[in-house]
Amino acid sequence: SMQLAVTHFFPGGTKENYDAVIAAVHPSAEELPEGQLFHAAGSVDGGFMVIAVHVSKESWEAFRDNTLLPRLALGVEGGFENPPQETEIELVTTFQP
Repeated sequence: SMQLAVTHFFPGGTKENYDAVIAAVHPSAEELPEGQLFHAAGSVDGGFMVIAVHVSKESWEAFRDNTLLPRLALGVEGGFENPPQETEIELVTTFQP
């Protein structure tokens, strides 16, 4: 199956919110969740953007359903106050060195 990119735009979000969430849901600061190939994040007009690429849609859904959503449901102190606007992109091409 195709690689899947997922973007999350958090209206009003900050780097501090992001740091709190990543500490809660990623294995470590240097390690990506299983099946995640790429992760990038930064401030954008009006909020904060997170971009992740997974080996497949199934990989993304497993991380979302088994790790991300259950952990967020417990509450993350200092995390994002608003839910993200999510876009899924089935990648037909990726270029990398």
